[in-house]
Amino acid sequence: MFNEILVPVDLEEESSWRKALPVAVEMCRKFGKKLHLVTVLPTYGMALVGGFFPKDFEKKAFAAATEKLAAFAKEHVPGDVPVDCIVRQGTIYEEVVNARAELGEACDLIVMASHRPKLEDYLLGPNAARVLRHSKVTVMVVRE
Repeated sequence: MFNEILVPVDLEEESSWRKALPVAVEMCRKFGKKLHLVTVLPTYGMALVGGFFPKDFEKKAFAAATEKLAAFAKEHVPGDVPVDCIVRQGTIYEEVVNARAELGEACDLIVMASHRPKLEDYLLGPNAARVLRHSKVTVMVVRE
């Protein structure tokens, strides 16, 4: 079976975890495995844009996201499931794949939600499809 499971969570969008998280939690509980939650903060983009934010904005954003993800885990992950919270910054699909790679071979499954594609998703590609293409481990996509 699988060892450790990574679940991407958008703290501002319930559909990113509503169906996927219970699946991952049940798998962790059933097989006594560890759960990793990852949330990704956006980047500034151009350096010019970053100049409009206070100097300590990034540090405060990471602290706030870390606190919010820990509270999320406490509320949505049962106490008998070991959980680790990871906050990254960058492009969502890249940071999900990178977070999994940094966890090493122990983390061998990504469980994530996907929504019904809209026209812009076909042109740009949804994050779930990009994670599927770039991940070196199994990805379970739970449909909304």
